[in-house]
Amino acid sequence: MEVLTALAAGAVAALLPVLNIEVYLVGAAVLVGDTGLVAMALAAAVGQTAGKLAHYGAARGALDIPWLKRRTERPKRAWAGRVEGWRRKAEDRPWWAVGLLAVSSLVSVPPLMVVCVFAGTVRMRVDVFCAVTASTRFARFLVVVFAPGALTWFYGLWPG
Repeated sequence: MEVLTALAAGAVAALLPVLNIEVYLVGAAVLVGDTGLVAMALAAAVGQTAGKLAHYGAARGALDIPWLKRRTERPKRAWAGRVEGWRRKAEDRPWWAVGLLAVSSLVSVPPLMVVCVFAGTVRMRVDVFCAVTASTRFARFLVVVFAPGALTWFYGLWPG
């Protein structure tokens, strides 16, 4: 049940930035304990990838969903200068765009939603987009789900 909930929470949080998947995962990890943490991290990564694929598809013109199109246009205005520079770099060096997506997905700088829109705009291959996003989100979420246990272990060693 925790795995399916993590999948759904990942997808919803990818579409609605007011929901934070990391906060959900930390809470779930504390409640569940060590059982199924890797599966929860993987499920959340798959859900996040599916949700971010909607931003990618909207920017690429594949999805005609009005509210999603409005959301994909906002980062373009806010990040217009940077995104334009990124677009020029991506045309010259496609692997640069893949690296940008990987860094953004792993550490969220620049914001992943903006980079997903960028990836759709520059027409990054969808299989590359999904593979990079899923693998780096999975790595990020592994750190997140194991953090509470690591902190508990660390403070257990702390004298006093």
